[in-house]
Amino acid sequence: MNFNNANRSGRIAPQRSRLALAVGLCLTLASGITLAQSNATGTIFGQAEPGETIHIENSQTGFKRDLTTDSAGRYRAPSLPIGVYTVSLLKDGKQVDSRTGVQTSISSGTEVSFNISPAANATNLGAVQVVGNALPAIDVSSVDSRAVINADQLAKLPIARQSISSIALLAPGTTPAARGYGNALSFGGSSASENAYYVNGFSITNPLTGVSSRQLPYDAIDQTQVLIGGYGAEYGRSTGGVINVVTKSGTNTWKGDLQVLWAPEQLAQTPRSVYLRNGTLYQRGNGFAGDDRNELQYSGSIGGPLIKDKLFFFAAADWIRSTDTAWTPKTAGSTIQNDTNKTTRYLYKFNWNITDNHILEFTATGDNEQTDSQIYQYNYNTMQTMGYLGHQYTKNYNGTQTNATPGGNVYIGRYTGYITDDLTINAMYGKSNSDHVQTITGLGGTPCPSIVDNRAIAATNPAPSCQFGNTTTLMPGSKDSTSGWSFNIDYRIASHSIKLGMDNYSLRATWGSAPVAGTQYRYFDVGDGSAIVNRLINLGLNPNLYNPADFANGYYVESTGLSTGTSARTAQRSQYIEDTWQITDRWIAIIGLRNEQFTNYNGVGQAYAKERNQLDPRLGFSWDVYGDSSLKVYGNAGRYHLGLPTSVAVRGAGPSTFPSNYYSFTGIDPTTGVPTGISTGAPYSQTFYNNGANGTPPDAKTVSVQNLKTYYQDEFILGADKQLANNWTVGVKTMYRVLRNLIDDTCDSRPLQAWGDANGLHDQVAAGLAASTGCWLYNPGNGATFTLSPAPGQYLSVPLTAREIGEPKAKRQYYMIDFYAEHQFSDKWYGKFEYTFSRSYGNSEGQLDSDIVQADVSTTESWDAPELMENTNGPLANDQTHQLRILGVYQPTEEWRFSTVTRITSGTPISCIGARPLSAGGDPVGYGAAYFWCNGKPAPRGSYGRNPWTYNINLSAAWIPAFLDHKFTFTADIFNLLGHQTVTQLFQSCENASGTTVINCFRPRSFQDPRYVRLGARYDFSL
Repeated sequence: MNFNNANRSGRIAPQRSRLALAVGLCLTLASGITLAQSNATGTIFGQAEPGETIHIENSQTGFKRDLTTDSAGRYRAPSLPIGVYTVSLLKDGKQVDSRTGVQTSISSGTEVSFNISPAANATNLGAVQVVGNALPAIDVSSVDSRAVINADQLAKLPIARQSISSIALLAPGTTPAARGYGNALSFGGSSASENAYYVNGFSITNPLTGVSSRQLPYDAIDQTQVLIGGYGAEYGRSTGGVINVVTKSGTNTWKGDLQVLWAPEQLAQTPRSVYLRNGTLYQRGNGFAGDDRNELQYSGSIGGPLIKDKLFFFAAADWIRSTDTAWTPKTAGSTIQNDTNKTTRYLYKFNWNITDNHILEFTATGDNEQTDSQIYQYNYNTMQTMGYLGHQYTKNYNGTQTNATPGGNVYIGRYTGYITDDLTINAMYGKSNSDHVQTITGLGGTPCPSIVDNRAIAATNPAPSCQFGNTTTLMPGSKDSTSGWSFNIDYRIASHSIKLGMDNYSLRATWGSAPVAGTQYRYFDVGDGSAIVNRLINLGLNPNLYNPADFANGYYVESTGLSTGTSARTAQRSQYIEDTWQITDRWIAIIGLRNEQFTNYNGVGQAYAKERNQLDPRLGFSWDVYGDSSLKVYGNAGRYHLGLPTSVAVRGAGPSTFPSNYYSFTGIDPTTGVPTGISTGAPYSQTFYNNGANGTPPDAKTVSVQNLKTYYQDEFILGADKQLANNWTVGVKTMYRVLRNLIDDTCDSRPLQAWGDANGLHDQVAAGLAASTGCWLYNPGNGATFTLSPAPGQYLSVPLTAREIGEPKAKRQYYMIDFYAEHQFSDKWYGKFEYTFSRSYGNSEGQLDSDIVQADVSTTESWDAPELMENTNGPLANDQTHQLRILGVYQPTEEWRFSTVTRITSGTPISCIGARPLSAGGDPVGYGAAYFWCNGKPAPRGSYGRNPWTYNINLSAAWIPAFLDHKFTFTADIFNLLGHQTVTQLFQSCENASGTTVINCFRPRSFQDPRYVRLGARYDFSL
């Protein structure tokens, strides 16, 4: 809950000590629900006698507003800059009552009411200064579910400072995404690409994939609001959660801070190594936690007036440098790399109070993340570092197509105009851009190809390799940008607060990648030969051409590699209207409607996916049961749409090449690992293009089915909050989400060709399929009309029913019940205890596939053919049924403070993915071991148990010595106190294309991060 200075009835609480007030104001999570407002400002509202004057003033900035209460005695001041205000009641121009220290929160309402008896003699009323409230009233003004974390909490709680997501993880219903997606989160069962991120009202969501966001210095954050669900019509383009950040601003006092944080390698736990199920060492350390990690961070901020009460400046910066060591898995070509990571982030901001009624704001931020890796050969037998191989450099790139480190620069301008007491307007324009770089430099000049050995013999005698660094390299000139504007009007008439607005965003990206040496070699056991038989079938050849004698050594090798590259653009527009209706003193209804439009363009500017009139109704209610804000019951129902990410054009609408050749071979080069004596002329060695990706740019009209429907889900929330005695507030809320429609791609041409054969159009359909990418964006489980182009300029419509396509209906259901108990700061401590029970169930996680950590957003392999969807219904990969969060602060004196952030969660489900046996029809689309089948039997999703529980206990101790006038703070934070490096995900691809169990089956893919200690010193100053 947020602290207000008086509760709804206007009762005045006794004055509290400076220590209690400071910590109480700083350490309060807003678990309540609040009035829908601008996503960068707050609101103060309340009640007094009709016709009275309410004066609102921020003494730190000189901002002032005077409002007159209406005929019902109500007033409302929307779109206030985030800050601390004094709210006064004036009679005949004189102050007769006031509330000080009123803190506004992002897009939230803070209530301040004055109860004055009509018979009272105003001249005898003295001004009352209230500096605190023993227990803030429950906010009864809205219906969503959120948490608000402010700057003081960020300074006092042991929170990792890597990304905004580490803050959002404090909110219920959030879980970490699979580690391969970076520091990303899943909200309410949705995949990690379905969230929206804002800074000062501008979208900073990754413009390529939607996974994570651009970052900013932590000292620049004033408040972070995490919307878990039920958000109003102003918000869209999210079926997960919304993260809003409002940055700090300068005030009438020049003040700032300097800080240094050091996480020394001597106080860090050694990362856990990866072992196969048979006990064999697979990798020293693991891919997500470097050894000998040493991190040093310098931060600072300063802000103050350029012109008192009028023009203000604020600036903040982070400089972070870390080093670590990492090993690749144990093979003949193993490497060790010494990483140097450098992150530079800055923000500067100007605020101009032109008049009391007109405000301008300008913000600029920068985020630059670089990694330089010096790479050497490594001998696992002797555990020694060998010769230098070369180095890899990346900038604003984490090595995958999802790229959760977009980085770049952001520029935002905002205007707020208070036209009348009842009419406020807001306008925003912003833009961002980022360059992405990856270079791999080897000693020999020519890079070596990637070698993957899946043979059983690889456990003791793997194929050699001289490859190092990433197995793919980013296309030169990769970059992205976002530009957008919004305009909002807030108008109050009688008992209705009406808000309407619109926005327009353009997202652009140039992106692509290719195998480092043009191809990758993957070795397999032939086994029963089913993989070769399936390849012959997929090539349209006689399966009897398979001859075991062609594979005398019992092995075969695949040469493969996906190459992509294009420029693309996505246009996003929306309009909305929302009415907050005060039906009675105890009942509020919120009625909203949002309309969204999405258009995706390929590299030559042609639209390949377009959705119009995506209507999202939002309905909610709040009931102040007793009329004193001590018990609230609320509910919400809404629909939420999500557009296609820009990255779809890279794979689905751009020219991709994904060749695959199977060869027998007689030997392996002892240095490079490349096969020798390969069977280039054999029937099964002909080129097969996975997904039909043969390098031909697709005609935009053939990329999507006709009348493609948007991705959307429905959500329902019901909850209650109750004040108790002794500074406690408790609450419960339930949430249910159901995915109604999904967009993905199908790569199964069989139904289209069957239609052509049945309608005497065999040759035309065959020609159209040959000219296509072989994959089409569609809505799984629905009928669709496909468009083929048999010849340039000619088009053929192929109408198919859902039954003819053969795919099941997309299913994702999430339900949650959340209980919390919060003790406001008193008796020297603050605490919040929250337990969440949830289930995420269905046959699709959404836009991503965490089972295999696939990076192709909205073009996963899941729906490429009906056979791939067999046995897929079950608990989804991001399902964590039980979550317990504990936030606590104990401050025995003004010099000492102790705090904790504890998160205990149950494990995620385990699946087994393997080969579909010939007895079930084999592998009809040439995907190898990509089916929910194992050991020749169906392997339903999540049927192989669960990963273990995880216990993350973070502790912090702070000393603020009095002899240094409390201006210096010395801290020690311990992350993962228990040091449990529990497995968080297993490698679930357990067979090769022949159905033979691979050595990597159920090996750990990721763990909890090891324990480490962060030491800090901070100096706060005023000028």
